[in-house]
Amino acid sequence: MHDIDPELMYCPTCNDEYRSDMTLCAVCEVDLISGDQRLAQEQALNDTLASRTMEISPDDDLVPLRKGVLLEMKNLQNILAKERIPALITSDESSCGKSCGKGCGGTELNLLIRREDAQAAIDILARDFREKTSLDDHDLTHVSKVYDRGAAQAVCPACGCSFTTSNPTCPDCGLCF
Repeated sequence: MHDIDPELMYCPTCNDEYRSDMTLCAVCEVDLISGDQRLAQEQALNDTLASRTMEISPDDDLVPLRKGVLLEMKNLQNILAKERIPALITSDESSCGKSCGKGCGGTELNLLIRREDAQAAIDILARDFREKTSLDDHDLTHVSKVYDRGAAQAVCPACGCSFTTSNPTCPDCGLCF
């Protein structure tokens, strides 16, 4: 709750700060919220985090969140711990075909969380992925476009330029197909 001025406006998406007379985020094009609203949101988040227990009891209903190698699972466990979501790393007995303990491959582990924390954990890991990959800073509107050699025209998935398929390279950005 530091560095939030109740007199200013804030973007709820990118957290940019605006003058008090502004109403729309120039980047995200969403309505701004007041500093007071932002402070209230942060207080509610802090209250939620403080109410979470980091202990997993034998009675907790645990569900698998991810499966992978130890280093990856430890990293995800640390990300969740910062948001006060406990996670348990366990070995998968059924992964013997891949890792039988005879040196034929790495052990595949499960990251388990409480069922009631599942949605929050998914949201936290998705946000972390977006931040680390900077996906929020890229225009992904053309990412689902497919280069079809049989079509007369194609749309480049990188830049959105429309061009004839007789040319295997996008004339705008140089992407090769």
